[in-house]
Parts: sequence; structure tokens; C-alpha cells
Amino acid sequence: MSEKYDVGLGNHNVTLRKNANSDFVSFWDNQAKNLHWFSPWNQTLDWNPPFAKWFVGGKINACYNALDVHQETKSDKPAILWEGENGDSKTIAYSDLFIEVQKFANVLKSLGVIKGDRVTIYLPMVPELIVSMLACARIGAIHTVIFSGFSATSIKDRIDDSKSEIVITADGGYRRGKIIKLKEVVDDAIKDLDFVRHVVVLERTKNPISISSKDKFWNNLMDDASDSCDAERLDSDHPLYILYTSGTTGKPKGVLHGTGGYLTHLYSTFKWAFDIKDSDVFFCTADIGWVTGHSYVVYAPLLHGATQIMYEGAPDFPDNSRMWEILEKYGATIFYTTPTALRMFMKFGDDIPNSFNLSSIRLLGSVGEPINPEVWKWYFKIIGKEKCPIIDTWWQTETGGMMISPLPGLETIPLKPGSGTFPIPGVDISVVDEYGSEIPNNTKGYLVIRKPWPGMLLGLWKNDEKYKSVYWSKYLDCYYPGDYALKDDDGYLWLLGRADDVLKIAGHRLGTAELESCIVSDEHVSESAVCGISDDIKGESIIAFVVLKDGIVIDESLLEKNIFNKIRIDIGPIATPKKIYFVKKLPKTRSGKIMRRLLKSIANGENIGDTSTLDDESAVTEIQKIVNSALN
Repeated sequence: MSEKYDVGLGNHNVTLRKNANSDFVSFWDNQAKNLHWFSPWNQTLDWNPPFAKWFVGGKINACYNALDVHQETKSDKPAILWEGENGDSKTIAYSDLFIEVQKFANVLKSLGVIKGDRVTIYLPMVPELIVSMLACARIGAIHTVIFSGFSATSIKDRIDDSKSEIVITADGGYRRGKIIKLKEVVDDAIKDLDFVRHVVVLERTKNPISISSKDKFWNNLMDDASDSCDAERLDSDHPLYILYTSGTTGKPKGVLHGTGGYLTHLYSTFKWAFDIKDSDVFFCTADIGWVTGHSYVVYAPLLHGATQIMYEGAPDFPDNSRMWEILEKYGATIFYTTPTALRMFMKFGDDIPNSFNLSSIRLLGSVGEPINPEVWKWYFKIIGKEKCPIIDTWWQTETGGMMISPLPGLETIPLKPGSGTFPIPGVDISVVDEYGSEIPNNTKGYLVIRKPWPGMLLGLWKNDEKYKSVYWSKYLDCYYPGDYALKDDDGYLWLLGRADDVLKIAGHRLGTAELESCIVSDEHVSESAVCGISDDIKGESIIAFVVLKDGIVIDESLLEKNIFNKIRIDIGPIATPKKIYFVKKLPKTRSGKIMRRLLKSIANGENIGDTSTLDDESAVTEIQKIVNSALN
């Protein structure tokens, strides 16, 4: 943890942090003034634990701040550089986006949508997805975007819970050269939901679909729509969207985000973390179906009038060079992606990225999970050519925006591979023990947020009691995100994975992220995932699944011994896996997250259950064969 990299941009702004720490309410009051408000607020924060209202009395609109404010100065500037997986491409200027959003806002009105209504959006990564969201925001409707890889059952649950009477979808979307038949999935999802009145269908792939009396085609509706629609003047705490997120048990929770506080948080963090300039070309690889896509693909870049790349397909299709081709083609200056994607790119070797001109990149980012130090160094050396800061960000669906991150737009500090560095200004984060007491440096504990922040969720959709019990019951008046962390002697924060994604070996609690990071630090290993199986003596034993880098030929039994020894030295003998399975690929969702639940089921010989969000089912089939062969 002592290894440091002195690379950064911007200036060291001690004053801003000092102001934030001394009076966080006044600090955020000043930050909110960067946005356009129709009328000012009369109270910065109304804090009634665990419910917070920010900028009470202020009137604002998210769409107005994303589009209207730029029309005099940036109307011809590209807002979206869109690339379809099938080779289609499109450039959309701020003026074009402004017209399309106003037209679709009028379409929604013509379908009877009013302020406060929910609209479900189930679209591929196409510009119409952003248009749909902003049109909802413009008229005060609450959008609820569903990732285009979810099954009919998952969609039904979400539509039913939100009571969306309007669903926006497409005939299909492209994924790995195949057409994902989105309209068919929606038809199945809503067949028993009589309250759904209209389904708006975008023609993306031209594949045959069935049409009912509820169905309306996007283009037909837009042809008849006016291109002028005033933005609604909304209360600061007016709900902007519901985003459903999985928990450890039960059905997905509907995380509800507001407007004024959320936009303030995004405007500030995007500026501080990415040091955004008018000349930048920003590329965040997140699907808009997840919160990173909401916050740092849709809203934050548009608040700043930035130009961004939007890509529809898989990052390694039609070949392993697709990401680097896109970065080179559009001259991207900022690249924000996941450690999972980076581990995959690492596996393909250095020659592929080295064969592209990535000199335009000036800043790199990481999001979604803790980044292994070895992956961080590869990212820094091979992609950033040892000149780009890496913004390693920690936050959640519930926090709305970044909570821990280096901030090159604000200050230059040494970076440590694998550490998110410090909380953003105006956010009070600590690491505590089981009883809520701060713990000594270099000791693993629980991450907590001790004061409200502007981007925080308003609550859970129609479930205040669950909101209290899930996030606020472990520690008094502290938000508990469910993550392990530690703080080193320099005050740097290190995220150690989910506290509820743990293994309990002979009474010892071990985080999966620690083990996986240790395994991946072996020079032959590209990716790893660990899980627990029942053990009569220890309670649980550890099973590891390991993917080797491309082209590696090695005696697997020898490598297994080497990994065992490394774990014993780096973590301790208690963490030694019972078995390592060497596999070609790990089961992942279409957003790139490893499905450890499936690995655990396979290792325990259990039914693997729902695989609707799985990107490649062949990964599961192969692992089942390997495990069964070893057990028989």
C-alpha cells in the first residue's frame, strides 16, 4: 500500500476541502448555484434522519439543465457520437438532441403522461434511450430504465411495482452479432398487466414483431409531434427516476432519486473527477440500464455540455480490439470503464491496445468494483502510457454519484494502485467496527457515511420501512452501504468488497475481493472468482475459479501450488482454497459483473436457477463439466 504514482492534473485546492469539512451544508449550497434554478431555495437541507431534502423550495428541471442552457453557446457541438455494434454510426448535436427531446416530450403528453407518472424504458444503447429519459424529465414524469438484458419476469416485476402505464422499447437490439428481441420480451412481460396502456416501439433492427392495439411506432408518433415543449418547473425533491437494484435477498429494490440534490452532486463530481474541458471527448462504457449510465452517461456529461461516445454492443465484438478502435476513431480523451472489462482486455495481451493510437487519452477511470493493483498498473502503463491519472471511483446506485475518488480537476495527489484515495469534498466517510467506533489505521472495518449528501436516494419506492432497515439500522443515523474498507496511514481508503459477499472459514470472515485480488496478482492469471462450499469442519471451504491469460501454457498443478503459497503468504493459511478450477471464462452478466451465485451453486452441486442476465451460457456449461469431472 506504500507504492505511489505522482501523476495528476489540476491544482491542489486546500481551501475548498477545508470549507467543505467545516460546513458541509453551506458548501453544497454554493455548489448548487452552478445549476440553473427557476427559483431559489429557502432551505439548503431539511434533515430528518434518515430522510433528507435538499434545496427545499427551489424550482428546477433536469432536462433544462442538460439541454436548454447550452443552446446559445453549444448548439452545434456534438453531444453524442453514437456507434452501433453493427457498424451504424450517428453524430447528434446539442441542437438536434434539444429538438428530439421536446418532440418526444410532446409524444408522451399525447399518450396521457403527466407529472409524477412512471414510464418504463427497455431499449438498447441507442440515442433514443437518452431522448426518452430527458423527455420524461422535461415534463416531470419519473423514468425507470430496465437493462436490456433482463428477462420477461424481471421486467414484469419492475413494471408492476412502479405501475408504469407506458413502456418504451424496440423491435430489437444488437448483441454479439445477434438480435435481442426486446419487443417479444415486453409482450411476454405485460400480457397480464392490464394497466399498461401504451407500448412505444422503436424500429432498430427491422426484425418481425407482433403488433397489438397498445403498440405505437416511435417514428409515427414523432412525425406528428411539435418540436416545442416548455420544461416543467419542478420542486427540488421531485422524483427524477426509479432504478431497481438487487439486494442479498428478495425482489429488487426501487431506488428513488430526486432532482436538485442529485444534479448538484453529479455536476460537482463530474467536474472534479474528470477535470472536464470543452474540448474533451468522454467515453463511459456503462450501459444506461445501470446507475453509472444514468449518472455519468446521461446526466453529468450533458450538464457540462460535453461531447461523449455512446456504444451499443459488447466490448470484445466482433473482435478483441473493438474498444481501442472506438477510442482511436473518435479521439477519446477520457475513458471510464470497469475492472471486469480491464481484466478481460489484459487477458487478450498488450499487443492489441499497443497497435492503436491512444495518445488522445489524458485521463482514465474505473468504476463498479474494487480494482486489483495489478490491473491498475496495467491500465496505467499500457493504456495510459504512464501519463494519465486513474480515477478509481467508489459509489453505489443509492449514493447517486461518486463518493470516493481522486479529483484531478480539483487537486493533485499521489495515486496508489487499488485505492480510491479520499472521500469527495462535502462527504463524511469513516471506517468503523461492529459497534460503530472508528478503528485504527490498516484495520479492516465497515464503511459508513455519517452525514447526508446531495446525491443520496430519497428512499425506496413506496417502502420507507425497508429503506430504514436496509441502510440505516446497523448504525445510528449513519448510512451503511454494506462494504468492507480500511484506511491506511496516509488516510487513503481501500475498498475490500461487499461485507455481505463474504466467506466464513472456521469462524474467520474473508472478503472475496481480497482473495481474488491476490490470485490475479499472479503473472499467469487474467481473472478469478471465489466462492464457498459447505464444509463439515470449517463451515465453509473456499473454491477458486481461475482464467489464465491468453497464450499461457503451464502445468496447472504447479500453478495451483504457487497460488496456494501466495495466498498463504499474502492473506494467511486460513484463506487457502480447497480447490482451484482452471476455466476458459467466468459467467458474467451482460454488464460484465461476475455471477458468483452461479459458481457457488455449481460448486455445491445445486440447481443454478435463473440465468436470464447471463451473457454467455457456454461459460456455465464448461464449468459444470470441469467441476463434475473433478468430483466423479
